[in-house]
Amino acid sequence: MGQVVMDRGAGNVAGSGPGANGHAATKIRSYAPATGELLGEVKVTSADEVKRAVERARRAQEAWGALPVEERCERVLRFRDAIVDRVDEIVDLLVRECGKPRHEALLHEVMVAADIATFFAKAAPRVLAPHEIKLHLMKHRRSFIHYKPRGVVAVISPWNYPFQLPLRDAILALLAGNAVVIKPSEVTPLIAQKAKEVWDSAGLPEDLLQIVPGFGPTGAALIEAQPDFVILTGSVATGRRVAAACGERLIPCVMELGGKAPLIACADADVERTARAIVFGGFSNSGQVCVSVERVYAHREVHDKLLDRVVELTRELRQGDPSAEFVDVGAIIFPHQIDVAEKHIADALQKGATVRAGGKRREGPGQFFEPTVIDGCNHQMTVMTEEIFGPIVPFMRVSTEEEALRLANDSHLGLNAYVFSRDRDHATRLAERVDAGSVLVNDVLTNGGTPDTPFGGIKASGFGRAMGEEGLREMCNIKHVSVERVGMGSKDPLWFPYTAQSYGWFRKGLRALFSGGGLLQRIGEIL
Repeated sequence: MGQVVMDRGAGNVAGSGPGANGHAATKIRSYAPATGELLGEVKVTSADEVKRAVERARRAQEAWGALPVEERCERVLRFRDAIVDRVDEIVDLLVRECGKPRHEALLHEVMVAADIATFFAKAAPRVLAPHEIKLHLMKHRRSFIHYKPRGVVAVISPWNYPFQLPLRDAILALLAGNAVVIKPSEVTPLIAQKAKEVWDSAGLPEDLLQIVPGFGPTGAALIEAQPDFVILTGSVATGRRVAAACGERLIPCVMELGGKAPLIACADADVERTARAIVFGGFSNSGQVCVSVERVYAHREVHDKLLDRVVELTRELRQGDPSAEFVDVGAIIFPHQIDVAEKHIADALQKGATVRAGGKRREGPGQFFEPTVIDGCNHQMTVMTEEIFGPIVPFMRVSTEEEALRLANDSHLGLNAYVFSRDRDHATRLAERVDAGSVLVNDVLTNGGTPDTPFGGIKASGFGRAMGEEGLREMCNIKHVSVERVGMGSKDPLWFPYTAQSYGWFRKGLRALFSGGGLLQRIGEIL
């Protein structure tokens, strides 16, 4: 087997010990992006420790997977209750380690995780129940589908939502009867440690949910330890490498990767709602959201009014240290994204665009970048074609909705998209033609916290689904059991020996069953 190579984050996190800036680091130091304050240290998990963690998880899974699904649901709800009981300390840590506003830490992280646990604890007994498939031809047999745990699920999670995203996948995996090993981002290691602390405090099996902090080599070691399933949320580049490593080892996986969500503003769009949606969808979590509004295609009849209102609302946003005050926009979690933002803006300006609001780093301490609106953009600019993952919203004027649709689909990414129009039926028809895993009409971002529906992308945005019934069943091996309805005796007509007489009967049966207007078609029409 070849060695797995994964990205190693840098910036507000540094290793210590030999090779402090490389993979030989033995510790991860976490700094507050809003202040630069050292928040704590976490030991890097060695490859041997990762392997032992997976082995312990596998042993713990045997007993957990044998429990009735209803009992697993009850125990996961104990975890949810522990999260709710300790909401203040979780929110405080999210605010400090991520630099995100307190409202977003509460609503987008803790509340979403609690809701996912609640929803799926109720749904799992039904979704994972065995069910019969009615066979259309082999009526002498009955077929049943069973959903069995995969075993050990490896979750490789990102830094933008370090509480909600790993727990989203972990909760579904646990309800399905699996054990979970999480490799959190090295940029936000303390949040994962807090989640593990809360899990243990609920009296749940410690080895069933484990955290293996570290850099890229730790994630590589996790895959090399041969888990039974891998879920990655991350960049397209990392997704390609992890998917290749999983493919080499025949490990099934789900890849939730980058996005470049377009927003189509139709000629009849409600200007005020659309403008507020763009500002919220573009600058929530400082734009560090895979489903952020990353490009706006505004119909010429509404473009100027919409752009002006977006600029006004953007200038009203309060940005600052969320641990000191209530703000709308916090810090940039991973400092590299500031460099990315600056390159996108420089490229756009060089090619004729105009900055209407923001456009630069904020002076003073901390990792802050001003919420930015850019006008006069086109597909020759990287800001319209490459993922930004920062607080930048580029505008492009279009003459028709068909032009907007063509440009929206002109992307290698396809995670989320948005359509705004006063005519819901018209907007829905347009949404159905957009190439994306999810399209929202007159709304933004909310599907990321809607457990009822599947979440995931197409094209280079990945494959497989999180959440929804599809996401829960992704955590299972599908097992088909076929049972005879009536005995066929010892001489089954489909078995040996083959004779000329039996061939003739089967040939006549073929014509009777499948010829135009054949027996099966007529039965189907009757039923």
